[in-house]
Parts: sequence; C-alpha cells; structure tokens
Amino acid sequence: MFDGLRFAFGTLSVLRVRVDRWDRETGGRAMLAAPLVGLVLGAVAAGAGALLAWRGGPLLGAVTAVAVLAGLTRGLHLDGLADVADGLGSGKPAEDALRIMKQSDIGPFGVLTLLLVLLAQIAALAGQFELSPWRGALAVLTAALAARAALTWGCLHSVPAARPGGLGATVAATVRWPAALGVSALLALGLYLLFPTLPLALAVGLLCAGLLLRRCVRRFGGITGDVLGAAAETAATGALIALALL
Repeated sequence: MFDGLRFAFGTLSVLRVRVDRWDRETGGRAMLAAPLVGLVLGAVAAGAGALLAWRGGPLLGAVTAVAVLAGLTRGLHLDGLADVADGLGSGKPAEDALRIMKQSDIGPFGVLTLLLVLLAQIAALAGQFELSPWRGALAVLTAALAARAALTWGCLHSVPAARPGGLGATVAATVRWPAALGVSALLALGLYLLFPTLPLALAVGLLCAGLLLRRCVRRFGGITGDVLGAAAETAATGALIALALL
C-alpha cells in the first residue's frame, strides 16, 4: 500500500516522492489512493483561497485556489483536458485522434475548452467564497476530491487502455468496482459530516466525469493519461457548478 501511495503522490502531484515500483498492481493501488492526494492538495488550495478571499475578496480567493491546484499538479489534468478536447474535436479516426493528443501543442478546441472550464471553476468558487471563506474552502476541497475519485472510477476493470505504453496503460483496468464504490462512499460520508450538500456535488461531478469517460472509450477505444486528466477536471467542474446551483 505504501508503494501505491508513493506512486499516487509522485505521479499526481509536484511533491518529491521516490517511486520504487511502476507496475500495474501498484498503479491500481495508486488510483485507489488518488483521493488522498486530492485531500492533501485540496486542503492546501482551500487554505490559500480562504486566506486570500478573507483579505482580498472572493474573486481573488477563487483565482488563488484554482491556481494553487494547477501548480500543485504541474497543470497535468488541465493539459489532459486540452489534449482530449483537441482529439474529440478533430473528428478524425481513433488512431489519428490519439496522435493529435500526443502532440505537444494545443489546438483551438483545447484552448477554448481550457478557457471555459477555468472561467466556470473560478466563477463557481467566487460565489462560494462570497458566502464565506469557509464555504469556499469546502467547495475547493470537494472539487479536489471529486477530481481524484474520478481517476479511481476511470480505472475500473471494464475500462481498457486506448494504446500500449504510458500512464494510461499502466493503470487502466486495475480497479474493481466494489473498491471504487467503497472509496466514494467514504468520501461522501466525510463530506456529509462537513456540510450536508457536499456529497450531492461529489455525485454530480463523478456523473459528469463518467459521461466523458464513456464518450472517450467509445471514441478512442479506451483511456489514456490525457483522458484521466480530462475526467478529473470535468469532475471538479461539475462538482463546483452543482454547489453553485445548490
């Protein structure tokens, strides 16, 4: 389990963690432990956002929280979101779309998607921070947990890898659904103890990520690391929008 934790933190964060094992068994444990990464990173971003919202206003707090989360992940999930948007938007066959996603540049679909998603996250968070720094901090934490829980569900045994090699092939089809359900239930319980509506936001975020994963599996034949990153950002955005509407 410690190998899985090191894999999770070493892959999903900027924290300097030595990863000794890089195999599918460890990858599956890492994806189950991914919400713990979300808990740590989300707590840091929530604290920074709440502090800036208290001193500088809700919009500054929202921008700070989003920026801190992006920085703590090296922009990994945002990069995946942009690549998947370019791949889906290209309208090309799966092999060509996957090749487009591997390119280092970002196309117009990726730029537009990044802009809209970041604006949606900031707008939703600003509304929560306007209610109170505490509510804003809870929203940041919920979004971070939803994003990493989406990684767990994206690696179910029924979800194949779209291509050999890379992070996607290492973690694809490594998680059994009872384990994923148990992790999500624990997250929902913990969030409920903090605020009753947070589990609903978590569920909405995971539903949005599930719809994207389903589309990508049909379109590309499976998942890649980029698809998992896109699912994480989709879950976070869906959770924040749900909180804004609630």
